[in-house]
Amino acid sequence: MALPVREEWFDAEEVKPGLHVITEPDTHALILSNAWLVRGRDRDLLVDTGNGIAALRPFVDGLRSDPTKPLIAVATHEHQDHAGGLWEFDDRIAHPSDAAGIEHPSPLIRGTDVWPAVADAMASAGFPVTDLLLTAVPSPGWNADTFLPRGTIPTRLVNEGDRIDLGDRAFEVLSLPGHTPGSIGLWDAEDGTLFCGDVVYAEDPLIDQAPTSDVADYVATMRRLQQLQVRIAHAGHDRSMDSPTMVQRCTEYIEHRTGSPSG
Repeated sequence: MALPVREEWFDAEEVKPGLHVITEPDTHALILSNAWLVRGRDRDLLVDTGNGIAALRPFVDGLRSDPTKPLIAVATHEHQDHAGGLWEFDDRIAHPSDAAGIEHPSPLIRGTDVWPAVADAMASAGFPVTDLLLTAVPSPGWNADTFLPRGTIPTRLVNEGDRIDLGDRAFEVLSLPGHTPGSIGLWDAEDGTLFCGDVVYAEDPLIDQAPTSDVADYVATMRRLQQLQVRIAHAGHDRSMDSPTMVQRCTEYIEHRTGSPSG
């Protein structure tokens, strides 16, 4: 059966002045990711870029008060649902450990694209993987059988401690491996804001069963996040979290994987 067409592919919500969350509502929970648009004085910041199913740049520019202002796009990690639209942007940032996966992405559009252990984790959490990870298409001619995510080469590679400066605020890059080797967070210590990608989010499951994942690294990252003085964490999926929620999620993960809340 042909899927309906959703020509306005993206939704956006202004979380607070200067911050929008962008989603793709007709995607399966596994790839229903958050992209975060942050307004800066001298340049704007886009944290993650969705699946690459439809053109993101025009939608993002429609949300910006000044579409001519420089725009930095950051991929928190290599997976399609976060880096699929990165190629559309001139200033593209990622961690070197995930650069190859961004240049040569793996498709994540059909149930058969999902790693079996990840499919099992999604099913256990109440989100069984479907044959097609979409409930609509972005245009009448769009064909899931021929869709391939478009790779790109990051224009800047960042590591722990590097800064992304917007003029009136700056974000420190945190290396947070576990979900992927090159997973990063963006940390504004002055404001207590963390953009954490797929490292931690408010609902299950946390994905550490993928071939890109490493449980020991993930546990170490969770221990680190337990100590971070976070006011709010904006995740790559699900709702944002206050500090007690994030710490609880980290503690639960450590206990699950090690048998002890402290690891």
